[in-house]
Amino acid sequence: MELTRELTQPRLTSLSHGAGCGCKLSAADLLPLLSRLPAPQDPRLLVGSSTGDDAAVFALSPDLALVQTVDFFTPIVDDPFDFGRIAAANALSDVYAMGGTPLLALNLVAFPLEQLGGEILARILEGGHAVATKAGCVLVGGHSIDDPEPKYGLSVTGTVAPDRLLTNAGARPGDTLVLTKPLGAGAITTASKRGAATARQLAEAVETMATLNERAGRQALAAGAHAATDVTGFGLLGHLRSITRESGVSAQVRAVAVPALDGALELLAGDDGVSGPEVDRPRQRLLCDPMTSGGLLIAVADERAAEIDGARIGVITPGQPGAIDVV
Repeated sequence: MELTRELTQPRLTSLSHGAGCGCKLSAADLLPLLSRLPAPQDPRLLVGSSTGDDAAVFALSPDLALVQTVDFFTPIVDDPFDFGRIAAANALSDVYAMGGTPLLALNLVAFPLEQLGGEILARILEGGHAVATKAGCVLVGGHSIDDPEPKYGLSVTGTVAPDRLLTNAGARPGDTLVLTKPLGAGAITTASKRGAATARQLAEAVETMATLNERAGRQALAAGAHAATDVTGFGLLGHLRSITRESGVSAQVRAVAVPALDGALELLAGDDGVSGPEVDRPRQRLLCDPMTSGGLLIAVADERAAEIDGARIGVITPGQPGAIDVV
């Protein structure tokens, strides 16, 4: 985690009512509103909003399609450079989850410039630029507004070959589920605000969130993955439900196989929440932890799952679409 000077008070996270992807509107609230909009009819639209996929895909020719996404959120950490890195990696992840390659990005900025000053904003933008450059994506310009609550993210355009497109709708019974990053960043960053997480735990969470999913996306394509999504604000189970619902299948998740960031399970222990006879309470919470810039969740043929770096956390099963069994 890079620090160049003491952070100016107030802390960035103290200015936001939510944090990272945890500030998303819930799908239950949003989907009924979106259903009132007319569905696009253009046959060139290969992936729209109806399936809840990570990005839209628009065919330009039989061999080339655009991947378009936008993602921004309130601060999840106080260091402005790290905030920029995490937000950029999170936005780029949507393109990787579709099997695409990001090409061009624009900054999205909401910021209280008079209150926090230009240096903090400059560091946020530098963090975003560093990650976009690492991804080989050209970051140029964007749009900014004055806002008492800081927000930052990217609009990203990429490309994908239509016959290599990954969506959340292709999972097949017998597929293995591979998760490419550990969970628990939501728990650690929230605990950090209260002083309950160590500096080492926070640093590990930051580096995990700032890591690009580029390699995971390439490996998924090379292994012939059937479906993929990235794990963000709806938690592992929320995003897996999208895969199972849209693919018309069920899934079984082995809770003990799901990787956790160091200290996350301890921070998730407590007296509230739900529990079941097979899974302890902290692990149930981990499966629902709202991630920011999490890993890819990939459904791939069992015999090729070893080609993807990640944890084998479960299987796709026949059954009621959307159903998930946690064991």
